[in-house]
Amino acid sequence: MRATFVFAATRIAPLSPNLLLSALDPSELTRLLCGMRHKLFGVLRRIGFLVLVVWTVVSLVTLLIELVPGDPAVATLGDQATPEQLAQFRAKHGLDRPAFFFGFPRDNQGRRTFQWYGLDNRYDDYWVAALHGNLGTSFRTDRPVFDLILERYPATIELAITAMLIAVCIAIPLGVIAGKNRGTLTDNALSVVALVGISLPGFVIGPMLVYLFAVKLGWLAPSGRFDWSDIILPAFTLGAALSAILTRMVRSSVIEELHENYVRTARAKGLSERKVLYKHVLKNGLIPVVTVLGLQLGVLLAGAIITEKIFGWPGLGLLLVEDGIGKRDYGVVQGCVLAIRTTYIVANTLTDIVYRWLDPRIRIQ
Repeated sequence: MRATFVFAATRIAPLSPNLLLSALDPSELTRLLCGMRHKLFGVLRRIGFLVLVVWTVVSLVTLLIELVPGDPAVATLGDQATPEQLAQFRAKHGLDRPAFFFGFPRDNQGRRTFQWYGLDNRYDDYWVAALHGNLGTSFRTDRPVFDLILERYPATIELAITAMLIAVCIAIPLGVIAGKNRGTLTDNALSVVALVGISLPGFVIGPMLVYLFAVKLGWLAPSGRFDWSDIILPAFTLGAALSAILTRMVRSSVIEELHENYVRTARAKGLSERKVLYKHVLKNGLIPVVTVLGLQLGVLLAGAIITEKIFGWPGLGLLLVEDGIGKRDYGVVQGCVLAIRTTYIVANTLTDIVYRWLDPRIRIQ
């Protein structure tokens, strides 16, 4: 017997989206669409909040630097510059044009009167250029501000992240030890250390560390960014106050979590005290710590301005103070503030994401 097999070509029609949607339960479909709409609205609201905050901060900084007495042309060219050179400098950088939409110039009799300039002003030109990726040029070097920020930005982020890591590495063990030994001599001693760390500002800790480790012992360089060890002193100076704050928060979280029912259950199962503390108690107690870390990043970036000045660290803070504010370089000041504020908001967004990983019950509203 001879068998013959015949294969016929079969055409499978693709599934249409309408067919898939019709297969779902109406209530399930409604819930799915509402969830997608809610997530989309949350993303758009967060983006709108980011744009609003950045615009507000940069606008306030622009207003303040315009109100500060002084002439950028004189600050850049010096007192020996001729009137023709000053006029040429102002025309080149648009300083001979109005700063905002309106102003109060003096008339021939010396009285200030309101005058509307419309869109012909430096503020409007700055934002139009910024939307196209152009943050202007520096008055002193004629280099794009964006390039100056790119050169200094990695140093500031490196310093802030290292300071945060140092603070976390110090705070978590000390906070756990203090919380576990509540009311003992160890707890009291660590609390005193934390209070001292909170009380001492960076401009006091920094020179003390320079005198001890750079001048007396000669172990570390007093300033600069030439070797990997140069970041130790500025990072420890910047992270000292944060480590003291985090130590007290970890201590309070550990004390609160140790009275929860899941801790007694874990101990009843025979888990070691170390595993109970670092695997169960610490994970739940880190939620308020993550909150502080996200908010303190802005404090670290602001504190980095003083720390960078003390140690000569070539970051955004040094660029903002010396080249921006010191030389009245408007574009540098606006660009640095824009970069710092955007970084702070992005860090807060990442903090919200870490919330959900630490505790899935949390929903970001």
